[in-house]
Amino acid sequence: MESSATIAMKAASSSSSSSMCSSFFSISRTRNPNPKSLLFNFHRTPTTTHKRSFFKSLKCIQSPSPGSSPPSKPTSFSCSAVTLSPSQTAHLPPRKLSTLVSEFQSLLEPLDRVKRLLYYASLLPPFPDSSRTDSNRVMGCTARVWLEASMDSEGKMRFWADSDSEITKGFCACLISVLDGAAPEEVLGLKTEDLAALNVGLPGGERSRVNTWHNVLVSMQKRTRALVAQKEGKAPFEPFPSLVITAEGVHPKGSYAEAQARYLFPDELKVKELVNVLKEKKIGVVAHFYMDPQVQGILTAAQKEWPHIHISDSLVMADSAVKMAKAGCKFITVLGVDFMSENVRAILDQAGFGEVGVYRMSNERIGCSLADAASTPDYMNYLESASNSLPSLHVIYINTSLETKAYAHELVPTITCTSSNVVQTILQAFSQIPDLNVWYGPDSYMGANIKELFQQMSLMSDEDIAEIHPEHNRASIKSLLSRLHYYEDGTCIVHHLFGHEVVEKINEMYCDAFLTAHFEVPGEMFSLAMEAKRRGMGVVGSTQNILDFIKQRVREALDRNVDDHLQFVLGTESGMVTSIVAAVRSLLDSSKSTSGAKIGVEIVFPVSSDSMTKTSTSASPVLKSVKMGDIVLPVVPGVASGEGCSINGGCASCPYMKMNSLTSLLKVCHHLPDERNNLKAYEAERFKLQTPQGKSIADVGCEPVLHMRHFQAKKELPEKLVYQVLGPYGNGKSVSII
Repeated sequence: MESSATIAMKAASSSSSSSMCSSFFSISRTRNPNPKSLLFNFHRTPTTTHKRSFFKSLKCIQSPSPGSSPPSKPTSFSCSAVTLSPSQTAHLPPRKLSTLVSEFQSLLEPLDRVKRLLYYASLLPPFPDSSRTDSNRVMGCTARVWLEASMDSEGKMRFWADSDSEITKGFCACLISVLDGAAPEEVLGLKTEDLAALNVGLPGGERSRVNTWHNVLVSMQKRTRALVAQKEGKAPFEPFPSLVITAEGVHPKGSYAEAQARYLFPDELKVKELVNVLKEKKIGVVAHFYMDPQVQGILTAAQKEWPHIHISDSLVMADSAVKMAKAGCKFITVLGVDFMSENVRAILDQAGFGEVGVYRMSNERIGCSLADAASTPDYMNYLESASNSLPSLHVIYINTSLETKAYAHELVPTITCTSSNVVQTILQAFSQIPDLNVWYGPDSYMGANIKELFQQMSLMSDEDIAEIHPEHNRASIKSLLSRLHYYEDGTCIVHHLFGHEVVEKINEMYCDAFLTAHFEVPGEMFSLAMEAKRRGMGVVGSTQNILDFIKQRVREALDRNVDDHLQFVLGTESGMVTSIVAAVRSLLDSSKSTSGAKIGVEIVFPVSSDSMTKTSTSASPVLKSVKMGDIVLPVVPGVASGEGCSINGGCASCPYMKMNSLTSLLKVCHHLPDERNNLKAYEAERFKLQTPQGKSIADVGCEPVLHMRHFQAKKELPEKLVYQVLGPYGNGKSVSII
């Protein structure tokens, strides 16, 4: 079975199957008795016709673009059918595309399509070497592609392109023949879905060929938007802050990025101090990806000298703690929010390591907005409704407390999930239990995105659906939609940031970049990321999925061994950047001896323009400040200053996670073993309370996690959980679950 990220990719690809079909040449107007059919008759050119006679009904000219480009600019390539009158050219780009689609479809042999593309490539005028710059590169293409655009004196768009691949050059020529000379609204009105039928079926690399069409079009549209804004006198968007990673180092752009970059190269004395105390006292460290950059920088450096340090997503943290205990660690320090340390404590107990101490990094509560949403009476009311709809299964996100899992499990049989396995968990449940109702929670955005994903799957073919889950088809997916429910009042404050303002700016400035998005982002960001996935330019999934995607694209760039600049929009908590930088630098360093190419990897933080904290100018003299009106807003790392939090809602970095400081980590480590009981407030205690049915919260709360582990290993729900759902005492509620 496949991960949520892979499933989303297939659903996005399938949704673009519609196309326009016609022929490219010899257009004659005719009365159309059927309003649903095409408005024109198209007389197809025989496939055996010589390539030059193929163009005899076209007027193909190389014309200057008046008032738009310097004299050194090559002339723009323009093709138009000679029989069209001015009134007929009002929507010429769609007609040109339609006829282009038909022409390629009329060529039945792959070799003929290759010849046709090569002929198109020969029609492009020379592209000056001075224009072969990084700023003109089209990202996401296997070959190198350069694109320039301008607007002429009549407000029409003019395009020039080139590639180091003749076939890709042919793709560019085709798109230019459609869009050169078009009005901006015509360029922007063309959708990547409209290019679906232009998969010319070349042998090998079909997906990358389709992506070329799409990515060149997206780049054309990005340049068009910028030129329209410039003509209208609009101030351009300020770019998001970013970090550029090269083999030579890391280069921050913008104050927020500088704040993130400060600790990527940590204090060696602090690293040595931490390593020494960890070794001396046999302490393991498990930390979440969203840690403060200072903490992650120290931990990443310390990993080279002490193997029992692991930075990961929440699920793997507990697994890593068990491995550390087996390797002889006496204590585990947990850098995360409280439900993570609770899980580590409970899983260690389940694995027989009750003597291993588990410690948090604060003497105060380290909360989580999402976990808190599941602890409210409203969520329990949601589950009460679920318990009255038989049969029902509660699928709860792993990022919730053990107490919530325990109380929920006694109301409705429950299994936990992660952002990587949630889709497969739900699909398997529906296939394994007839007429099942699934109740997902507490993340509202993820619930809505799952439902949207299934809506897209309902439009796929049975064969494509079977590749995702062998027991499902179009009919079964349609039938389950009404039985899938999700909680509508739970969000993560980090992913809540990625709303309309951020999406609008990404569309304007970063639509041609690689887009990464966590499954928890709002619907607008999810849809944008899904569209990028369809072009091979994005990933939707867990933090680990995001990291793996970036690493894979960097490897591909290194394998091509040509200079390149990769730009990734980071659609999750900014603390991820430390792990990303470490992984990317490792890849770049390992290729130094075998590759002479200069690769730059830019990580963009889509931080809202108001994601700053109002503080006194003396609060952080080291960092640069940003002036907004009469207010000076420095970007200050650390929870006390609410780093990256927007007044419109949402934070680029989690203020709860930032309660895990380096100072606290060193304090806890130096005081272990806690013979004087100085760390009582830091210890992750075992649950002493009981559930309403009188059972241990730790035992009942762990069972949904164990159900998930069974599913991960066997790819089916455990018999015990199925019995709890279908048991003779009504939804399993009276069945002993321990």
